[in-house]
Amino acid sequence: MSNAVANGLAGAGGGIIAQILTYPLQTVNTRQQTERIDVKTAKKKEIRGSSGDRGEERSILERGTQSRGTLLQVLQVIRTEGWGGLYSGLKPSLFGTATSQGIYYYFYQIFKNRAEYIAASRKRKGKGDGTVGMFSWLLVAAVAGCLNVLCTNPIWVLVTRMQTQTQAERKIMERKRQTILMEASENFAADLTPFEEKLAKHDALKPIPYGTIRAATEVYSESGIFGFWKGIVPTLMMVCNPSIQFMIYETSLKRLKSKRTADRRGVKNVSAWEVFLLGALAKLGATVTTYPLLVVKSRLQAKQEIGGDLTHRYTGTLDAILKIFEYEGFRGFYKGMGTKIIQSVFGASVIFMVKEEFVKAYLAFAEKKTGNSS
Repeated sequence: MSNAVANGLAGAGGGIIAQILTYPLQTVNTRQQTERIDVKTAKKKEIRGSSGDRGEERSILERGTQSRGTLLQVLQVIRTEGWGGLYSGLKPSLFGTATSQGIYYYFYQIFKNRAEYIAASRKRKGKGDGTVGMFSWLLVAAVAGCLNVLCTNPIWVLVTRMQTQTQAERKIMERKRQTILMEASENFAADLTPFEEKLAKHDALKPIPYGTIRAATEVYSESGIFGFWKGIVPTLMMVCNPSIQFMIYETSLKRLKSKRTADRRGVKNVSAWEVFLLGALAKLGATVTTYPLLVVKSRLQAKQEIGGDLTHRYTGTLDAILKIFEYEGFRGFYKGMGTKIIQSVFGASVIFMVKEEFVKAYLAFAEKKTGNSS
């Protein structure tokens, strides 16, 4: 087994473990990102709501849709949808994670080996110190990331749809409920029994998550085959996320190994815990830098009924950016970032730790096998 294949399998294994551990946070975070509230309109309704019962009701409803804390949202999903609601789309997500991590680490290792070979060749020619520079790390991660995105984007479109399905259905149900209430208020003097029965029947309904096939059918019926590559532009732009992540990680790891070598403690003394911390640091820097792109991507890939307003439906990347800024302000690009930082930093740390330990075990096994054969 080649070094690239070993790294690909290690990355896939680490990705699956991290995905299972952090998936509930991913589900909540995706819902936070795709929650669309017109801040200006909400403020106007709240001002109007200060006088009169109906206005007060609208104000309360509007405030009720504001983002809650991560833990409260997790508990709310469990209460309304059960534990299964936190794991909507887990199967395609695990497949996507294994595929994505495998493809990424495989190509990353190939391009990394090439970059190190070029750096060593330059050193032999007296053109450098033989180490791979920061720009080269960025380029290696970017190329591997682009190949990964083009191959796996359809999977993540389905995952986003499945994670936000109940949220979209709940929005539709809320609008229907408000319509029933408005009809009842307009016919206040008439018999309200039909409206009460209609409302009771409506409130008994609950949004039900759907499966992978239905999600795929819905995407295809809405946008054809190209619908599976929705959000590809911000996703490709987000290639800079792992690029920044791996630049920080590789640079920090190289410095730590150099320090250990200088202290005569040996390169192999980098522990799994230290790799975990380096992975967390790298992912934190990358997430804070690129989070707005992740919000735009999720908005484009989610079912457009969320929000129930044409002004909150997006025709493309630029349209999404302009509308988010216009209706939600700068803060709209950072919805749910706290949840994402916790999820992604922990997840990336697990991936790096598992991957490094797997590769170490493989190298030790290969070295032992070579020693026995000789």
